[in-house]
Amino acid sequence: MPENEVVTVGEVMALLLAPAGVPLGEGVQYEQQHAGAESNVAVGLARLGHRVAFVSRLGDDRLGRRILRDLRGEGVDVSAVALDADLPTGLILRDALGHGIAVDYHRAGSAATRLEPASLPLEAIRNARVLHLTGITAAISESARACVLAAATAAREAGVAVTVDPNVRMRLATADRWRAIVEELTDLADVLLIGADDAASVGIDAPIAWAHERGVATVVLKDGARGATESQLSSPLRTDAPGRHGGESAGVWRQPALTVPHVVDPVGAGDAFAAGWLSAWLRGLDPDRRLAEAAAVAACVVGTRGDVPGLPDPATRDRLLAGSQEVAR
Repeated sequence: MPENEVVTVGEVMALLLAPAGVPLGEGVQYEQQHAGAESNVAVGLARLGHRVAFVSRLGDDRLGRRILRDLRGEGVDVSAVALDADLPTGLILRDALGHGIAVDYHRAGSAATRLEPASLPLEAIRNARVLHLTGITAAISESARACVLAAATAAREAGVAVTVDPNVRMRLATADRWRAIVEELTDLADVLLIGADDAASVGIDAPIAWAHERGVATVVLKDGARGATESQLSSPLRTDAPGRHGGESAGVWRQPALTVPHVVDPVGAGDAFAAGWLSAWLRGLDPDRRLAEAAAVAACVVGTRGDVPGLPDPATRDRLLAGSQEVAR
């Protein structure tokens, strides 16, 4: 695997998207795309000009080979994506209606659930600048959880920054299990990008303070239409063991959400935000600009159907930031 700025490990599924305005189950024709928190971030970063590798398992079937071809076409390094001859590619069906979204998952027993520590390209992780993880993959199976934790441990030992987005999905695990997953990933994270709704769903009332107390140097709180907040510790005192960290606050920055005249599909906005923020962070930009770019990338995505099609290139992102707060698509 060639050297990449970012490595991300996770599940990707084939997405069948119902026609616009048609409830799930009532469509005659469905649009085929792909979806997955980590793969969405990988595509977002690749479109923004970064070298990024995605690690996963797909079924050696038509859906898996299509996803692999699509990711490769986006410029994502997929040399560490294995094709499984025995287990299928996961499948997600959903609609995108104005009054709510219905989602059906067919991911139990998929190839991605067979991810394990042996799946990891450890040398590529050690040579990256960032390892990006989410809680979703840790929740799909015990071997996948072990894979995610092994990746984070290898990255930390090599001095590679670990970024984590919990991405809580209650269909995958109980609230107690999710709380445990969020805690163990937070304790390995240098950067935590957490949704306010995700924090609330696992009983974390003040996620920024909570994460800083566990030693996370940079916390980004995503709060949907209410915008986002970034908070940093000036001198994080963290060791390799969880629990007893500390440090003083270096500052807090806030960014309102950009106004989108017509939200077509909000799914994928959090992953787009993460890709935008990571891109700015990798380029050494300041917190205000990081948050602004993240908000712009997220705004582009909610104006299109599906998780990936709206992800912008740098010129589109910069045009949006140079103009008004309105998004025209």
